[in-house]
Amino acid sequence: MLIGIPKESFPDERRVAMVPLVVPILKKAGFEVLVESGAGDAAGYPDAAYTAKGARIVPDRPSAFQAGIVIQVLCYGSNDRTGKADLPLLGRGQILVGFLRPLGSLETVQDVLLAAETLPRVFPMLTTAAGTITPARVFVIGAGVAGLQAIATARRLGAVASAYDMRPAAKEQVQSLGGRFVELPIEAKDAEDARGYAKAQDETFYRRQRELLGRVVAESDVVITAAVVPGRKSPVLVTAEMVGSMAPGSVIVDLAAERGGNCELTRPGQIVVEHGVTIIGQINLASSVPYHASQMYARNVAAFVQHLFGGGKTELNMDDEITRETLITRGGEVVNARVREFFKLPALVTT
Repeated sequence: MLIGIPKESFPDERRVAMVPLVVPILKKAGFEVLVESGAGDAAGYPDAAYTAKGARIVPDRPSAFQAGIVIQVLCYGSNDRTGKADLPLLGRGQILVGFLRPLGSLETVQDVLLAAETLPRVFPMLTTAAGTITPARVFVIGAGVAGLQAIATARRLGAVASAYDMRPAAKEQVQSLGGRFVELPIEAKDAEDARGYAKAQDETFYRRQRELLGRVVAESDVVITAAVVPGRKSPVLVTAEMVGSMAPGSVIVDLAAERGGNCELTRPGQIVVEHGVTIIGQINLASSVPYHASQMYARNVAAFVQHLFGGGKTELNMDDEITRETLITRGGEVVNARVREFFKLPALVTT
């Protein structure tokens, strides 16, 4: 079975969906990999590196889309700039793997490194002849995958890390990484769904939450917000008044910027300074570290493709939970139950 890797077309997207190191894994599993010429250049993977690992370089985009399986980073749906141009290249029955973002998404990235670079003070505690410099205080709101990564990185850099999440189960995860879990005297109603994702709350809950978070935000040097509800606009958890309470030079990294932002003053895609506080609302941060971001993505997507079609399988197994929950469209129809519910489509009738 052929796997095609086209060059990413979204403006300034530097990642590539497959790296040379992963090609032999796919070849051993029975796949042939076609890579559009120049697809890996921006991420630091030249054509020669792919051919050395057994991939075949094809001269143009249509050639990559001739494969039965096409793997991209940003497919049409997550690529609202140039993605539509790929639609005529797709064929009936073809498998498209990549970020489609029908409900919105939050990618993990070394956001703490960005904050550390911006903050005008060092992260770790230092003892010098002039006295002791206290460590930076990093507060993470939303202890999902991205938030937990932020806690771990902040700790490695020597900062004091604390975190809040309305899901009670997050407490143990935060503490296991050496972070302090901030508990508020407020309880969310049905805090998470069956998949472990946070569920949207009413405005009364968010208003009380903001009141209680205000003191912790004011005492923090860095605030990283990573609170998202799949398919919904991000809840505002840090108000303009809370930003004004932070010390000048403080930094907010809003990882929910793509969905509107958790900070009231976030400007999606921009870095702004308000009340002396730098607010980073950049989106697609993973593209800023394309070499390693591509590596992680390629390993994950290769394992996923092998799960779908490994062992000579040619048909999708809809009884498999992973397959069923990640399949968005099939045969011209939206088949994912969560996506149908989000867009208020009637439930599919199964026979």
